[in-house]
Amino acid sequence: MLDDLFARLREATAPAEIATLQDGIWQIWLSAGHPLLDKRLETGMRALSADDYTLAIQEFGFLVEAAPDYAEGWNKRATAHYLRGEYKAALRDVRETLRREPRHFGALSGWANMLRALGDAPGTLRVLLRLEALCPAWPGLQDQLRTLREELG
Repeated sequence: MLDDLFARLREATAPAEIATLQDGIWQIWLSAGHPLLDKRLETGMRALSADDYTLAIQEFGFLVEAAPDYAEGWNKRATAHYLRGEYKAALRDVRETLRREPRHFGALSGWANMLRALGDAPGTLRVLLRLEALCPAWPGLQDQLRTLREELG
């Protein structure tokens, strides 16, 4: 089912269709496959929403330890590190996310944002090109690519 959603995402052009397909993919990604793990994911996401990054990192760290192949545990922990300003830890977890799910558009988008904030325009462009391969019509993506290409000459 995930492969089908990604195939449709590559072809989608309407923002509403892209959003619907992304939502379907997130529904799959947000299931850790075990009630205890799902509960820890939920607790971590609530902590993230409440800006309690320490608790979020603990909960997502539990997921990473208990289910190291579960890409979303790595991605959520990367998000918590990013929001806490810990880019090095966030980038490490993004790489782990993408090792497990190379199509993870959330991780790619976050990675591009971090590289942009760090002033790495060439790196940002490379990551956004990976995102473009997943969904060329991603809202705002073509503008970002154009801006980066102009900056880089």
